Amino acid sequence: MQRELHSWHSAALNKNMEIATYGHYGFALLMIPTAASDYLEYERYGLIDAISKPINEGKVKVFSVNSINTESWLNNHMSGRDKAIRHQQFNEYIFNEVVPFIKNSVGPTTPIIATGASFGALHSANLFFRRPDLINGIIAMSGCYDLTAYTKGHYDDNVYFNSPVHYLRNLSD
Repeated sequence: MQRELHSWHSAALNKNMEIATYGHYGFALLMIPTAASDYLEYERYGLIDAISKPINEGKVKVFSVNSINTESWLNNHMSGRDKAIRHQQFNEYIFNEVVPFIKNSVGPTTPIIATGASFGALHSANLFFRRPDLINGIIAMSGCYDLTAYTKGHYDDNVYFNSPVHYLRNLSD
């Protein structure tokens, strides 16, 4: 299986971010790690091996990104406001840096499906619900979709627009 490791300094996050790719062709599967894990989590726990056949057959190309959950929702030393701001920066990283990287790798019309478990499920669902023009589908497994449990009582637009149980019910289109 073709495997490559990439990294760049993210303008949105102001830090170096890593991404692992698996495969050579196919629809793009954007994998977001669980809670406090990293971009190699799905490889370490055997998921990449489990889907190696469609990867090797060119049916899917996997892009596994790093998370910043310990710098946002899971950081108990941050205020709820700062957690929400940092999470919004992660969204901008995905939309403005990772999506163009994926499109450059697989082609501009190739669909991107986001997936993850736990916090990766929240991120996957939230990215899709917020930008279905960029993320074409989701596989979200066992996520918490109400972020108020992590905000220490803080609630503003950054919390609202990243907590699907709050904003989905108010969508009209």
